Amino acid sequence: MPHRRTIRSLPLALAALLAALSGCGKQDQHQGGPKPKPAVSVVTLHAQPVSLTTDLPGRVTAYKVAEVRPQVNGVILKRSFIEGDNVRAGQLLYQIDPAPYQAAVASAQATVAHAIATVTTAQATVRRYRPLAAAEAISKQDLDNAVGTLSQNQADIASARAQLRTAEINLAYTRVTAPITGRTSRSAVTEGALVTANQTSLLVTVTQLNPIYVDIVQPSTTLLRLRRELAQGQLKTDGNHQAVVRLMLEDGTAYDRTGELQFSEVQVDQGTGAVALRAIFPNAEGVLLPGMFVRGQIEEGVQQNAILAPQQGVTHNQRGEPVAMVVGAGNKVEMRTIKADRAIGADWLVQSGLHDGDRLITEGLQQIKPGDEVTVSPSKQS
Repeated sequence: MPHRRTIRSLPLALAALLAALSGCGKQDQHQGGPKPKPAVSVVTLHAQPVSLTTDLPGRVTAYKVAEVRPQVNGVILKRSFIEGDNVRAGQLLYQIDPAPYQAAVASAQATVAHAIATVTTAQATVRRYRPLAAAEAISKQDLDNAVGTLSQNQADIASARAQLRTAEINLAYTRVTAPITGRTSRSAVTEGALVTANQTSLLVTVTQLNPIYVDIVQPSTTLLRLRRELAQGQLKTDGNHQAVVRLMLEDGTAYDRTGELQFSEVQVDQGTGAVALRAIFPNAEGVLLPGMFVRGQIEEGVQQNAILAPQQGVTHNQRGEPVAMVVGAGNKVEMRTIKADRAIGADWLVQSGLHDGDRLITEGLQQIKPGDEVTVSPSKQS
């Protein structure tokens, strides 16, 4: 029985040995054969004009703000507007009790009339004294006194008329009107409230919202870069050299109207190194409100022959410099150190290191190194 078991196991051992020898032969054949080329995907770069924009934080500021205060003392008889409504310039907002000021106007009118009557009497006296003084029936001193009295009475007329004008102005101030066209805030007083001239507390605020300002802040380094690119002819602007500004609202939606850059400050903030800019926007629908946070997008111009490289094709070396792998002659990998100015969407705006027609590797970067010969296929992004 042991002899038969040994004989039966011989074919199985021979089969295992033959399989092992066959495997070793295949392994040796594989190691001795040509190494397969790594497969990569590339995007062919093309020079193209690119519109350059800069996103900056900003705050909405009212075009005009009028703080309404009373200019005379009195009791509020009537409020003639609805809080939050739009009012026109000159529209009545509050009516202060006019009775005491009407009386003051009437008194001033009477004073003017009295002064005019006094002047008439003084003029008649001067006319009578002139021939009498010429005939030496009265002294010259009497004539001089009569002429002086006439001059004083004429001055009294001017003073009385000035008092009348003051009384009329005060009477007009009892009608508190809107100084500008805009939207009203909440009213700080109601009917029956006693107000005083030039009080510190407001009656109401009127804010003009159309058009409206947006104040944004731009780093001074950005201004220097723009001036350099304009001097080199890399950027083009419109004939008026006015930058167009667009807005992104707080909820991420785009404002449907464009604005124009009005001015920039002439000084750089020493604390932040930034320059304040102000843009003006149409706001007929009242979407923009003072104090609202927005993001301003300034259209700087157009860079001709710009190179855009997909961000997934750009990595960094040990020194932290941005590098890119491209497929050169003979389908061999080349490493380029590049200079990327900014991100535009999913691409980098490349200033140097890449050129028109370069084949940038975007997929398969982990399995290649400079000098490798690769198998090239177009990327799905191209």
